[in-house]
Amino acid sequence: MGHTMFRPRRLREKSLLRTMVRETALAVDDLVYPLFAVHGRGVREPIASMPGQSRLSVDELVKEVKDVAGHGIPAVLLFGLPEEKDPRGSEAYAEDGIVQQAVRAVKDTVPDLLVVTDVCLCQYTSHGHCGVVEEGGVKNDPTLELLARVAVSHAEAGADMVAPSDMMDGRVGAIREALDDASYQETPIMAYSAKYASSFYGPFRDAADSTPQFGDRRQYQMDPANVVEAMREIALDLDEGADIVMVKPALPYLDVISRAKAEFGVPLAAYSVSGEYAMIRAAGRLGWLDEERAMMEALTGIRRAGADIVITYFAREVARILERDRGLR
Repeated sequence: MGHTMFRPRRLREKSLLRTMVRETALAVDDLVYPLFAVHGRGVREPIASMPGQSRLSVDELVKEVKDVAGHGIPAVLLFGLPEEKDPRGSEAYAEDGIVQQAVRAVKDTVPDLLVVTDVCLCQYTSHGHCGVVEEGGVKNDPTLELLARVAVSHAEAGADMVAPSDMMDGRVGAIREALDDASYQETPIMAYSAKYASSFYGPFRDAADSTPQFGDRRQYQMDPANVVEAMREIALDLDEGADIVMVKPALPYLDVISRAKAEFGVPLAAYSVSGEYAMIRAAGRLGWLDEERAMMEALTGIRRAGADIVITYFAREVARILERDRGLR
């Protein structure tokens, strides 16, 4: 071996050197923590398929967000489970709906925490679909008006950002117009732009009680085989006024994240979904993987692919690990 030959191992021998030349950093500022709100008081109902996560009544949720903010996590993403479901998902846009109650309570308690709300109908509809069902199918255009009402009701409750996850065509434009008309021009939209019809949503559907009562969501969520279509979806959402675009799920779609960042260069979120969380948790609990290392490796991979924002149920664990590692240096 010649003397001038570059030896990559030189920069791997010492941990401080490895840290200095590290290309991708996972930081607490990158994280959004999803939470599930339910009616009642003193409710902390564990979600079996998502160990460590619970459905929380608003009083319990407030305790949780204090802890989240204390770890330096900048944002939460709120989902709600209604008391009553109906075909049009009317609690989704009710002034005293569960998400609206939760937003007010969080903003009262931790005003500096960014509150993002999921804008969809599937948790609230009796049929479990993300829109208005007529003649056995989900109708796109009648759904837009309802989604716009949901977004405005969230903004009125104090949400800092709304995140439509329904995958109806034109919904970002409809929501932007409705927010502007209601004098919420400053409220940004984080669009679930490339949301795939994924099997990795299984545990979430248990958590949110949002499994469709008939059929599936392939008629409006994206085909996992497609990436060029994802670029078209993102371009459409940006044209309609999206401020942040999202790819969901994350780990099986790292190429989509990477391509979206390269093609658009806009703020990009990735949702590391319930199934990704459950896989790592389950393998860790069975002793098949080092859970902590697998979690950090997976989330760093999502950042490396190009995501600026990582939505993850591991956010609190990550924050604790980053705090601990800083303390060890």
